Amino acid sequence: MAPELLGFQLTHRTMRGDTRRLATLAAELTEGRQTADPARARAVSEYVRALCAGIHHHHTMEDRALWPVLERSAGAEVDLRDLSDDHSALDPLLSEIDGQAVAFATTRDASALASSLARLADMLDEHIEEEERLLFPVIMKYVSAADWKKVEDAVRKGTKASVELPRIEQYARPEELARLRKLAGPVLSVLLALFRGGHRRRQRLVFGPLAG
Repeated sequence: MAPELLGFQLTHRTMRGDTRRLATLAAELTEGRQTADPARARAVSEYVRALCAGIHHHHTMEDRALWPVLERSAGAEVDLRDLSDDHSALDPLLSEIDGQAVAFATTRDASALASSLARLADMLDEHIEEEERLLFPVIMKYVSAADWKKVEDAVRKGTKASVELPRIEQYARPEELARLRKLAGPVLSVLLALFRGGHRRRQRLVFGPLAG
């Protein structure tokens, strides 16, 4: 059996998508095209901080779980130095954004967030496209399905299903969601039904009533 990369692809897509949406929102708040009362400011702050924590967790677990598997399985066929450098560059920016999100909850001044989130969105786009281009073929060729499952299990630890599963449902295409349901079985549908309502309420509060 070959590794199933769909879960990683969708996690990457949710990180990129939410970061770009938040960067746009912060820019519109800064320019006065949208407004935030105290409740919305707190919700935006919490959403940004949760996103930053999720990105940090994901790339940290890639360093700790995926990189050793790739080095052991593929050896000289893979060079992780540039991707590792990207991870190191992300951490101070994520910390900066986290602090700006905390401040935004009180000041409701989104100007710093707008700039930093735009930088983060650009970095993630470049890094993730490069990572998938370089590593996915190597994973498919050299990594066993059993080793890949261990990587996925390690990455999954420390994530909140109530946050991550509805985001994956939001960004997955219909045929991808069908594949996920087939892989995970009926429990996935149960969990999505359980968490969907809370996710949609958060989305409406953060992004507005027309949020998808």
